[in-house]
Amino acid sequence: MGSAKNTSTGSRKERVEELRRAERARERRNRFLVIAASTVAVAGLVAGGVAIARSQSDDGGKATASDSKQASGHFVTGADGVKSWKGALTRNHVTKTVTYAMEPPVGGDHLQVWMNCNGDVYTKAVNPMNAVHSLEHGAVWVTYNSKAPEADVKALAAKVRKTPYTLMSPVEDQKDPIMLSAWGKQRSVTGADDKNVDAFLAEFVQGKQTPEPGAACTNGLSQ
Repeated sequence: MGSAKNTSTGSRKERVEELRRAERARERRNRFLVIAASTVAVAGLVAGGVAIARSQSDDGGKATASDSKQASGHFVTGADGVKSWKGALTRNHVTKTVTYAMEPPVGGDHLQVWMNCNGDVYTKAVNPMNAVHSLEHGAVWVTYNSKAPEADVKALAAKVRKTPYTLMSPVEDQKDPIMLSAWGKQRSVTGADDKNVDAFLAEFVQGKQTPEPGAACTNGLSQ
């Protein structure tokens, strides 16, 4: 038993370190591209090009300025306690408010800028439309409300800060004190020491449910 547990823990640490190395590599490539573009293009053309690039969605460059309402669907709870959303989760970039069918949302149309999710802990509520974009990139979103014990909030924050492709913020209107969300996946946990916290992170940080694996979790929006 102990040997298997140690092997699992070691594998998870190796995966986290691999994610950190990949994120640092992406940051270096992004800095190089910005410098190269600045030296080759006229400042006005660069600004225009960046604006055009950022306006395009990750699923084909389509964007809409109309109100968006999350398609109908429902959660199905698995034997492991994880709820999976059964229904369409659209991925358009929009500029007006999205009405999500669940709280916190686990997918759907969203803003074109993601919340930074490289182990970022936010002490104030974030715009869920930015956080959903983070989920699209393979992040796990840890949320809590005022009923969550302060000790658990602090312990979870420490865990998040050590884990790439995660973010944490308060969501007062959620059903349970502490909840974990990934794209199309969600569960509640009893506290920071609940074994299901590590299990959820291990399965869904850059997990199979990720629409855009490897997409950036930095250079987005931060409080």
